[in-house]
Formats: sequence, structure tokens, C-alpha cells
Amino acid sequence: MEFKDYYKIMGVERSATQDDIKRAYRQLARKYHPDVSKEADAEERFKELGEAYEALKDPEKRAAYDRLGANWKGGQEFRPPPDWNEGFEFSGGGFTGGGRGGDGADYSEFFEQLFGRAAQSRGASHGQFRGGAGHAHGTDRHAKVLIDLEDAYHGATRMIVLHVPEADAQGHVALREQKLNVTIPRGVRAGQNIRLSGQGTPGIGQGKAGDLYLEIEFRPHPHYRVDQRDVMLDLPLAPWEAALGANVTVPTPNGSVELKIPAGSVSGAKLRLKGRGIPAASTSGVAGDFYAILQIALPPANDEAARAVYSDMAKQFPGFNPRAKLGVSS
Repeated sequence: MEFKDYYKIMGVERSATQDDIKRAYRQLARKYHPDVSKEADAEERFKELGEAYEALKDPEKRAAYDRLGANWKGGQEFRPPPDWNEGFEFSGGGFTGGGRGGDGADYSEFFEQLFGRAAQSRGASHGQFRGGAGHAHGTDRHAKVLIDLEDAYHGATRMIVLHVPEADAQGHVALREQKLNVTIPRGVRAGQNIRLSGQGTPGIGQGKAGDLYLEIEFRPHPHYRVDQRDVMLDLPLAPWEAALGANVTVPTPNGSVELKIPAGSVSGAKLRLKGRGIPAASTSGVAGDFYAILQIALPPANDEAARAVYSDMAKQFPGFNPRAKLGVSS
């Protein structure tokens, strides 16, 4: 996927005001509109311009885009970092869903990766609505937050920092930092939302404030992987433990347990510890499972004695062919 330099496409500096961006769009839209332009690539340029304007005209999208940094160049191979939008707060209707704009225009994969997912999951359900003459309910806000997997096992109270995009009087977009103490409930899983009542945009008149929805994601863990409520661990075994069987100590997010390894185990085999995944969120729910995925680890052959052991092993198993199932003889 190629990085899109929206500021370069619009012909403005990164410090441009919202009014500067609007004026640049109107000027370039007249120049490249397919109905009037004689440029050979007018249609493509007009489409690219529309996408850039969609990203930069909205303070929330622009602030999110700016968080990627100024070192990226247009056309450069790009993948968004997994936590690029952590703590970034935005309104429910602020992002365009499905990679298509309100005018039905198709947007690039780059735009979709940055903005499409947010809209699909939070869409139009939390917009502002009227509550009577002169009154309006505040807009709901959304942010993704990263927590430790262990917090889902035990519950926790964490200080989180949100970044709220705002445009100043001159039209420059900046991020305001907001700190909140949040209770992480036991049994929460990735993708779930924690609702903070009244923490969204203030209402107008006597309208109530909107709510803040925190979408939970787990920080990458050095040992564990998560699928819904199931937790997986690659468990290294010595060759003799796999061949002869053994009792080994296995770490889990809820403490270590003893696990019996059957004799003749092979790499890739899964051993399930029922109910030791992410706990159920309620008494009527079902906890996930913990899976130890066996991986046979070979001792290093880094000295003469170790190499002699491997040489003796080869002599002990002269007919062993690990590639026999591939249809090759050696």
C-alpha cells in the first residue's frame, strides 16, 4: 500500500489553516474537474484531490493523519502501525465508512486503512440530535485504548490519556490531552466498548452531554496471542520431553500451572487448559480456554561434545527421514 501525501496533493503546507485547505480545494477542483479540464489525467487528479480534501477538511481526520508524522513521502510503501490511533478521540460521525465518501466516491486502500474501520464500527448511531427548541444532545465520542492482557483476567483501574482534536480560532488543528481514570472490568475482551456516561461532547442548552466509548484492544504480548476469549502460548519443549513425555511448568496470565506432556508429542500439537483463557464477563458467561502449542526446541550444537551427541543420534536412527511425507527419500 502506498502512502498518500494529502498536503502535497492539495498544494498546501502542513501548517495550513482549515480555510487555506478549503480555498486550495476549490481552486484545484475547478482546474481538474473532468467536465471542464483538458488535462489528460484530470479524472484521476480530481479523484485524488477529493480524497485529500475529505481527509484534511475534517479536524478529526486531519489530526489522525498528522499523527503518522511528516517523514512519509507520497508513493512510499506504507503500513499503519498497529497502535497509531491509540487514545485518539473522535466523534461517531466523523469518519467515512467503507472507503466511500458521502458523494459515493471510491477512496484508496490507504484512506480505507486509516479511516474506514472507525466508521464501520461506530457509524451513524451516536450523532447529535435535537432535544427541543434551542436544545441538543451532545455528540458521543470514541477512542481506542490499549490494555494489558492481565487486566482482562483480574480487572483494574488505569489512568488513560486521550488526544482530542480541536481547531483553534485561526483554523489550526491541535490535540488537547485528556486524562481519565477508567475501571477495566474483569472478563473484558478485545473489541468491546466501555461506556463512560456524560464524557462525550457537552449538550446545547438543556441537552445532555454525549457519552464516551472506549474500544478495548490488547497490547502485543511477548508470549501470548488472543482469539476472542481463547489465549495461546507457544510452549518450547526439549526433544526428550516431547519423545518421552514430561510434566512441565507453563506460564499463564493467571499464574503458572503444571502441564502433562504426552509421550510422542510433535511440534504444532495443541494442549487445552479448559477455562483458563479470558474469564467470563458475567456469571452466566463462558470463560475462554488456554492453549499450549508445542514447539520442539533443539539444543545448540556449538561445541565438539554437543556435535558428537547429534552424530550419535544420527547413527541410532539410520532410517529416520523427516521429509518422508513430502515424497522425497532423503
